[in-house]
Amino acid sequence: MILIIYLILKEMIQQRRGAVSVKVKRRTFLEISGILATIGFSGWEYILGKVDKAHAAELAAENDNWIPAPCWDNCGGRCFIQANIQNGQVVRIKTDDTHLDSYDNPQQRACVRGWSQHMRIFGPDRLKYPMKRSSWSPENPNGHMRGKDTWERITWDEALNYVADEMKRIKKEYSNEAFYLMEGGDSEKTNLRRLFAAYGGYTGKYGSRSRGCWQKAMKPILGVNQKSHIQNDRMDLLNAKLIILWGNNPAVTQTGTSVQNLIRAKEKGIRFIVVDPIYTETAAMLADQYIPIRPATDTTMLLAMAYVMIKEDSKNTPMIDWDFLNRCTVGFDAEHMHEGADPKENFKDYVLGTYDGIAKTPDWASEICGTPAKLIYELAIEVGRTKPTTILFGWNSARVEKAQHICLAQVTLGAMTGNHGIAGGAFTVSNQEPSTNGGPNLVKAGKKGYEDIENPVKTMLCTNEHWEAILSGQYTAGPDKKEDIDIHMIYSCFSGCLTQTNNINKGIEAYRKVDTVVSHQMYMDTTAMFSDIIFPVTFPWEKEGAVLTGNREMLIWTGKVMEPLYETRDDNWIAAELAKRLNIDEKLVNPLPEKQILFNMVAGASVIKENGNGYEPLVSITKKDIEILKVQGNEQKGRIPILEFKEKGIYQVERKENDNYRYIHNEKFRKDPEKYPLDTRSGKIQIHCQELSDLVTAAGWNKGNPIAVYDPPRAGYEATFADFKKKIKGKYPLQICCIHGRRFTHSSMGNVRWLKEAFPNHVLINPIDAKKRKIKERSVIRIYNSIGSIVRRAKLSERIMPGIIVIYEGPAVEFNKDGYCIAGSPNILTGDYPSGPDIESWQACIGQVELYPESGFKDDINQPERIYF
Repeated sequence: MILIIYLILKEMIQQRRGAVSVKVKRRTFLEISGILATIGFSGWEYILGKVDKAHAAELAAENDNWIPAPCWDNCGGRCFIQANIQNGQVVRIKTDDTHLDSYDNPQQRACVRGWSQHMRIFGPDRLKYPMKRSSWSPENPNGHMRGKDTWERITWDEALNYVADEMKRIKKEYSNEAFYLMEGGDSEKTNLRRLFAAYGGYTGKYGSRSRGCWQKAMKPILGVNQKSHIQNDRMDLLNAKLIILWGNNPAVTQTGTSVQNLIRAKEKGIRFIVVDPIYTETAAMLADQYIPIRPATDTTMLLAMAYVMIKEDSKNTPMIDWDFLNRCTVGFDAEHMHEGADPKENFKDYVLGTYDGIAKTPDWASEICGTPAKLIYELAIEVGRTKPTTILFGWNSARVEKAQHICLAQVTLGAMTGNHGIAGGAFTVSNQEPSTNGGPNLVKAGKKGYEDIENPVKTMLCTNEHWEAILSGQYTAGPDKKEDIDIHMIYSCFSGCLTQTNNINKGIEAYRKVDTVVSHQMYMDTTAMFSDIIFPVTFPWEKEGAVLTGNREMLIWTGKVMEPLYETRDDNWIAAELAKRLNIDEKLVNPLPEKQILFNMVAGASVIKENGNGYEPLVSITKKDIEILKVQGNEQKGRIPILEFKEKGIYQVERKENDNYRYIHNEKFRKDPEKYPLDTRSGKIQIHCQELSDLVTAAGWNKGNPIAVYDPPRAGYEATFADFKKKIKGKYPLQICCIHGRRFTHSSMGNVRWLKEAFPNHVLINPIDAKKRKIKERSVIRIYNSIGSIVRRAKLSERIMPGIIVIYEGPAVEFNKDGYCIAGSPNILTGDYPSGPDIESWQACIGQVELYPESGFKDDINQPERIYF
């Protein structure tokens, strides 16, 4: 076998050898890499003559115990990792090598964070034992000491009894509404919400963090949720003539197959344009043209592009698809409005300035967005004349106060150009799991086998004002309507409870106000640091396994890699133990064993049929399989044996161009909107969307608009001026742009030493702005505004537009003697500017920068690790 592999390698290299030098293409390199991984250590030992054949076989057997392991952080990639186990220990890891990589059938390879997961699990800062804050007691919480106190190691019985007793007391003295349960990411898969619901309920949370306004705006506009399938699939990208990535940097945020899909399109000769405040890694990799734009001003450019198209449209050089607009949309002009709507509210007249006297010209937009008017004009002409065009927006553009106009504007521009429902055409948002690859899942998991328990308490706090609600005792319940709230326990079970929300300083105040704070954590992050009782919980590698999906073409089934370290426990075990102490039936909280839940999800999994019509069971199951897996179930026929899936850990639908699995969003609707109406009020694309306007207004923070009307955020570009008309800068003259980097997945992974060293996460500043402030490369600087201050090193970069500084999201909070966050957590600076529908305003932030004393400042890699016991 090894001889065969050796000959294959030799032949592959010879076939690709040029007259002078060897030129190995990416695909060839990946093929060779896959074969090298297949050979493994023992194979090379044999090839090199270091061991005999028998010993090589023995070594191979020892090294062959690979277990599919979850890469669980909420980046949307859900890539494939395998852990090698020897004598019960994880000795090495690898990513997807289950087949040779190709564009049609790509490997689901992990990024640097996935490769670092074991460093996180075995890190010295792993929380090992239950802990109690030293000065906390049920009688005297000393809340002001949260974040400053020392810690005591306690037993599991002590920790569980403290929490159960506090739950009993708070329920008796106040009500179930006094419990604020904070879940997020993978914590939403635990049974803690079942525990609280069974105990009488809790105050829950809602809101849009990652997705901004995209989360709720797209349903009333287009009739489908943003994260379902409002874009065409990856094979259809190859039909585009122009691809624009707008505030979208998948080379960093989606480093798996989405980048590969774009590279394939680039190799086909498709033109790429990147619109972004930063000359991103994606722009460097793909862009034929880069167009700069200021944060939180995207709508102005979109409106100006619409203005150009309206003005330049003619029969000889058509810019607008009037047939599509007239048949498939409502609200573009006065002749195509909803019955009963004010005809003056149409989009066209707003853009032309018919009633407000302000034409939304490129010059008008340029003053706000910073993009030269000539570039805006040229982009509009190119998009209007290039059919089909795909524009993929990132989520960041709508993580802005009052951002509903961004969603409306991009849909409207797509409708004007007719890039809806056609091959190669899409104006949509593209992030996380469906990034560059829209459409219904081709393989999907089954159900867990039990239903959720309804929360008896209906009160919920929106994450854009929850800290203010806890501090003031009131929350917004509609326009000019406040309701009382009295929170006494915050129960936190994900790492971003404080860092992944606006205005961390106010959040810390809220944490310090309540009686008791409980955290489920893996290491001492910000949430744990400001808690009273910490439950050290297991990592997913220490659980029974998981069934995960990322892009629409694959399903992953991971196993238990290792036994839990130290005294860590599973979240659901904690829920069950609390249930016992609260006299709740454990079966109500944990209705099924984890093994049974995983089996149910796999047994119920389905895969699209080869003809593309309907689904069939993914796995076949025999009576013997059920006995081996030690679960309850029924025999069935499927595409692959269940034990084969369990061993391999991944199933992937192989694709080909023009296969039966292609998906073009709204293709049927475009052909016949009467026969295939959208799930909107009109059955059409709602350029004028009264439902969205009402949704925004009903939230109670600001007034909605039914069309894309630019409404600047309170901390946007205009707010950097004391006098915008006279262009006199104010106290905080710089815009702050918060972005994802390679080191963090939200608030996770940043404590991994490898990642600290590789990605120091300095603050990026343009040399023009740096020179004005005497800032040099690696200068220690203070970034501040009226909300807070952070201290970091400066990285001078011409990739950043002047007037903007860039901070990477995710760090845990660490305050110095001046009260400034030296870890650089950007939400120390973001204000809580609530707006409908339920948006947190990450990307509308302003501040100032100044030099800060170098003495005493340490880079992250030199900071002491938070190690306890």
